[in-house]
Amino acid sequence: MAETYDLLFQGATIVNQDGAGLADIGVKDGRIAAIGPLGKAKAAETMDVTGLHILPGVIDTQVHFREPGLEHKEDLQTGSASAVLGGVTAVFEMPNTKPATTSAAALADKVSRATGRMYCDFAFFVGATADNSGALAELERLPGAAGVKLFMGSSTGDLLVDDEATLARILAAISRRAAFHAEDEARLKERLFHQREGDPSSHSEWRDPQAALQATELLLRLAREAGKRVHVLHVSTAEEMALLARHKDIASVEVTPQHLTLAAPEAYAALGTRAQMNPPIRDRVHQEKLWWGLKQGVVDVLGSDHAPHTLEEKAKAYPATPSGMPGVQTLVPVMLDHVNAGRLSLARFVDLTSAGPQRLFGIAGKGRIAVGYDADFTIVDLKAKRVIEDTWIGSKCGWTPFAGRKVTGWPVGAIVRGRRAMWEGALGEPGGAPVRFGEALAK
Repeated sequence: MAETYDLLFQGATIVNQDGAGLADIGVKDGRIAAIGPLGKAKAAETMDVTGLHILPGVIDTQVHFREPGLEHKEDLQTGSASAVLGGVTAVFEMPNTKPATTSAAALADKVSRATGRMYCDFAFFVGATADNSGALAELERLPGAAGVKLFMGSSTGDLLVDDEATLARILAAISRRAAFHAEDEARLKERLFHQREGDPSSHSEWRDPQAALQATELLLRLAREAGKRVHVLHVSTAEEMALLARHKDIASVEVTPQHLTLAAPEAYAALGTRAQMNPPIRDRVHQEKLWWGLKQGVVDVLGSDHAPHTLEEKAKAYPATPSGMPGVQTLVPVMLDHVNAGRLSLARFVDLTSAGPQRLFGIAGKGRIAVGYDADFTIVDLKAKRVIEDTWIGSKCGWTPFAGRKVTGWPVGAIVRGRRAMWEGALGEPGGAPVRFGEALAK
């Protein structure tokens, strides 16, 4: 007797840990129940996806959705709508909200706000501070926690830990892999005079490569002394990439589509303050080394660092403008365009956006197309040619630095635990749930 499924995908090319090939996928109770030739199977719903590619659901491990406290820029629902419109099925959200996510109550509040209201699945980083270091061992294992996030250099919000003793104490307290924004705060303060009124291109002169390198060197030394795993976010310099290549036993590496795609001085000339982010968009010498790191396997994951601000805020004169740009919705099409241009393989893209996050953070039941795993799929048309426009953006901020860019490769669907979160540009019903982690399943 033929198996019966809740949902059946037929005719697509599946891209998975064993390569790419034609296969059907049967989904039951939100999980993958079968992979292979399922032409005789029955299903409550069958989707013909001939000509499309089904990838494991894309996981964006660095987004800022601004809720609570900054909802005029974004909130959990609009941010997650933007995510699934771009084919992203799960996100890790950052703690620099108001109030910051530094306590069990603040984390539980975010999980409550997100459950059933976000379109994609989610986890939240807990912000480390000098005051909560003693509680981090418990906080990092609570339901919905992605781990600990630490800002070594000041950015949006008021989370900052810039003294060596506190950094060492935090590393000693935690056991899961922690994420770091690595820029040296003392150097940033010393170099404030490099900011030129009305000239956002001076942003990359102020927050220079040495500021990033010094912080990363300190982080690696302290992590090795503590015997802990660290994740260096949005690596932007050639020197950091070369250094991190020598410390892969303890350090994982993230790069962003923005740093891989936009370069100074052209980005500042074309986008002005919309190109302003931390760490900054840098010149092509640094960008080429990021691509080297990606091709050599030094880079572990892609993160969008989705950090929306309103156009009104971005219209102020530099340096009175906030740093950050939206990115969760454009991660997939921008990087698929790089795939089509031959800069990376589709298999490498899958590793950077699903298998990589699963491997680094110990995600339970996601990151692969495998029986028993959550039915999370990013369905793409690799041949579709589109122009990215501001009008397509679902984020509350309503703009993208990639507006006007022609790309080849487009997200057609986002399936989250068998639920159609997005299909052909139309949103489904929200139904997001917390991502689960192997190191915290007892909770």
